[in-house]
Amino acid sequence: MTTMTEAAPETRSFEADVTKLLHLMVHSVYSDKDVFLRELISNAADACEKLRYEAIARPELLGEDPQPRITVTLDPDQRQLTIEDNGIGMTEAEMAEALGTIARSGTKAFMEQFSATKDAEGSQLIGQFGVGFYSAFMVADRVDVTSRQAGADDAAIWSSDGLGTYTVGEVEVSQAPQRGTRVVLHLKEEAADYTQRFSVEHKIKTQSGHVPVPIFLREKPDGEPQQIADGAALWTRAKSDISEEDYTDFYRSNAGQFDAPALTLHYRAEGTHEYNVLAFIPETRPFDLFDPDRAGRMKLYVRRVFITAEARLLPRYLRFVRGLVDSQDLPLNVSREMIQESPVLASIQKGVTNRLLGELDKLAQSDGDAYLKIWENFGAVLKEGLYEDYARRETLLGLARFRTSTSGTDWRSLQDYVAGLKENQTAIYYAVGTDLDRLATSPQLEGFRARGIEVLLLTDQVDSFWVTSGLDFEGKAFKSVTQGLSDLSLIPLPGGEQPSAETSDAVSAFINFVKTTLGEAVSDVRASERLTESAVCLVAPDSGMDRQLERLLASAGQLGQASKPVLEINPRHDLVTRLSALGEDEEGLREDAAHLLFDEARVADGELPVDPRAFSARLGRILLRGIGSA
Repeated sequence: MTTMTEAAPETRSFEADVTKLLHLMVHSVYSDKDVFLRELISNAADACEKLRYEAIARPELLGEDPQPRITVTLDPDQRQLTIEDNGIGMTEAEMAEALGTIARSGTKAFMEQFSATKDAEGSQLIGQFGVGFYSAFMVADRVDVTSRQAGADDAAIWSSDGLGTYTVGEVEVSQAPQRGTRVVLHLKEEAADYTQRFSVEHKIKTQSGHVPVPIFLREKPDGEPQQIADGAALWTRAKSDISEEDYTDFYRSNAGQFDAPALTLHYRAEGTHEYNVLAFIPETRPFDLFDPDRAGRMKLYVRRVFITAEARLLPRYLRFVRGLVDSQDLPLNVSREMIQESPVLASIQKGVTNRLLGELDKLAQSDGDAYLKIWENFGAVLKEGLYEDYARRETLLGLARFRTSTSGTDWRSLQDYVAGLKENQTAIYYAVGTDLDRLATSPQLEGFRARGIEVLLLTDQVDSFWVTSGLDFEGKAFKSVTQGLSDLSLIPLPGGEQPSAETSDAVSAFINFVKTTLGEAVSDVRASERLTESAVCLVAPDSGMDRQLERLLASAGQLGQASKPVLEINPRHDLVTRLSALGEDEEGLREDAAHLLFDEARVADGELPVDPRAFSARLGRILLRGIGSA
C-alpha cells in the first residue's frame, strides 16, 4: 500500500456525470464483473505502447528498464489486487483530468442504458461506452492510483472511494513505481476471489492474453512474478495457429467490446508494401455510430510499435470497423501528422478498404443471413460511401440491401430488383421518408403498386443525398416516385389493360379552378397518372429538390427557400368527379374543397395543414353542409 507525503492531498469533486456513473458502478448488481480486469490491463498496455512510441525520439525515457511489462499482484491478507505497468505514466494534472472527468461524449446515454440492462449486458456497455476505469468500483471499496511519468523526478497519487470525491497530490518517489502507473484495488468482501491465483490467471488469459505487452502474475506482494502472457502480437502469427476463441478474445481486448465479431479479416499484404491487417466488424452497433465527431477505431502500428489510433486507415463510412494495421514500411521516427500524408499510408488505406469490401461481398454471397445482420447494424453508414466514395460506388451498390414496396420485411439487393423489372421499365424507382409503414402506404405509390412495380423504400437520412448524386445500377437510373412526372403510361397494368389517359372537360376545368384558387401555394396542379385510390398527392417539381431532402436541409438551417410542391389530382376519383359537377352557384364549396384537397395531400405527406384554423373552419362548413343534406 502506498504512503503519501506529509502535505495533505487536495480533495476534489468528480464532475456531475462521473458522480452519477460511479453511483451505478458502486451499487452494481451485475454478475459479470470481470470486465474491470480487462479494462485496467488494456489501459496498462496502452500506457506501455505510448511509451514505446515516445522512446523512438527519446530513448532515454526507457532508462535501464527497456522491456514493457504489466504486473498483477495478489494480496489475499489485505484483500488487495494491484495492476502495475512500466509505461508512460501520468503527472498529477494528468491524473486529475483523466480520472476525474469523462472527456468523451455519450455518458448520459451510457448511464441510461446501463441502468436498464441486466447481468452480462451491463458489462458489454462498459466497454462499448469507454468508461472502463470506473468499472473498478464494482469490486473495490477504494482505488489508489500512483504514477510517475517517464523521465519525471516527481510522482503523484490519486485516491477515491467512488462516492463523489477524490484526492490527488504528490507522493514520495520511493513509494511510486520507477516509471509508469500502479493501480491498487481495495476489494469488497464479496470480491475476495480476485486475490486467488487460479481465478485471476484464468480471467487474464481469457480476456487479455493477446495484448502486445507481456503480463506477469505475483501471488503475494513479496512473491516472484511469473509470466502468464508473452505479449506476442496475435496479428503476426499464422491464421492456422489462431483459434476463433483467440480472435474473439483479442477483439474484446483491443476494441473494448464484450460481444463477438460478426466478421474477422486477418491477412498479410506483400508486394509494393508489406503490412499485417487484423480487422473486426462488431456484432452490435456502437452507441455513437452516428456521432458527427466519431472517428474510426483502427489503430496503426509500425513494426509492432503503436503509433496512433487516429490515422484514418479506413474511409468514414467504415468507421464501425475495429482492429489494426501493422506496417513494415512506414518510418518510426516520423510525426503522426506526417504519417497521415504519407503515400505509403494512402496505398495501405486503398488496399485495406478494397479487401474489407471484398470480404463483405464474399459473405453476402456465401452466408446471406450473416451478412444481413451486418447490414441491419451498419447499412445506413455503408450507404454514406455511395455519396462520398465515387470510385467504389459500384461495389457499394452491390452490397446495398433495401426494403421495398413488394418485399415486406425481407431485404432485397439491386440485382434482385433489376431481375424483376417490368416491361418498358427503364428506371429504379424509390421513395424517401422517415417511416417505413407510412412510405409503404403513401398515395404516390398507388400507380406503381397497381402495375406490380417494385419501389425502394428509403428511410435513412443519407438516402436523401446519395440518390441525387447521379449514379445508376446496370444502366438503370434512380428515379423518385415523389418527384416530377411518373411516366407510368409506358408500363401496362396486369392483363394489358390501361386506364384512360383522357380527362373530361369538367374535371379539367375543376383542376384549373383548384390551381387558380391555391395560387402561390403550389407550383402546379395537374391530373395524376400515379394515383389509383387516393384523390390527391403532393410531388416535387420535375426540376425541384426531393421533398424529403428539402425537409432535412430546412431542419439543418441549410435551405434558403423551399420550392412549391405540385398538387396531383386523381381525375378518376369519385370525389373529384363529384366536385367537378358542382355548378357556379356552389363557388364557396368549391373553394373550400380546393383548400381541403391541398391540406389532405399535406397530411398524407406527414405535414400539417397550411393554416390549421382555416382548415378547421372549412372542415366545419363541409360537415354542416353534409349534415344538412342528410
